Amino acid sequence: MGSATTQALEASTNALAATSGVTLDSAAELFAAARALVESSQLSGALADPTAPAEARTALVAGVFAGASASTRAVLTAAVAERWSSASDLIDGIEELAVRAAAIASPNDDVAGELFGFSRAVADNPEFELALGSRLGSADARSALVQKVLAGSVSPATVLIASSLVREPRDRRVRQLLRRAIRIVSAQAGRTVATVHTATPLTAAQQERLRDALSRRYGGEISLNVVTDPGVVGGLRVQIADDVIDGSISARLAELRQKLAS
Repeated sequence: MGSATTQALEASTNALAATSGVTLDSAAELFAAARALVESSQLSGALADPTAPAEARTALVAGVFAGASASTRAVLTAAVAERWSSASDLIDGIEELAVRAAAIASPNDDVAGELFGFSRAVADNPEFELALGSRLGSADARSALVQKVLAGSVSPATVLIASSLVREPRDRRVRQLLRRAIRIVSAQAGRTVATVHTATPLTAAQQERLRDALSRRYGGEISLNVVTDPGVVGGLRVQIADDVIDGSISARLAELRQKLAS
């Protein structure tokens, strides 16, 4: 991510936070706006063109997205007024704003946890993952499949995020899309995501102790995503962003084998 995009995303996120009346409909409109930019390279190029005056870019938003709600137009206007490193970065940024808007509209739902649960279901079912990532089916069919699978079991925000992301994967794997969405939702709530791999399920007390320990080490609130993985053998493997804490027996055995072979 270029420095221009980093600054643009921060400013756009702040604009979203300051916008009143953000609802799930706003999030759906932002997802639709991102798709419109994917489908029209001319539009995305014009809105991300750093040589065009900001007034021209915001005027284009007013014309193209005139039918959107006031809150959505305000967020899009703020986004395109910034300088992005590329049109692709602008699309990613609007997609992130859509995910954040869904989280803002659903403060009492465990959206990050539900997305994680869905990602595990995808990981455990290769045929399902293939169906969601296939270019043979239509975007509407992929979205409808996700809605059918999740209907009644998760919050509307989770259904919206997951079904919207699979419509335009843009050469990204489904689990990659979901991991990114989980990080965004957690960040919106002021939390850091820690993915924990363990051979056996952790009790509530163990999770609480681990959460407290990680919070002291990294600062801030920690959201735990626990994966039961027999390959761990014993101990834990914890990943936070690019930082990996591997205290599993399997890791120690691998290290011992490496030493014996050298």
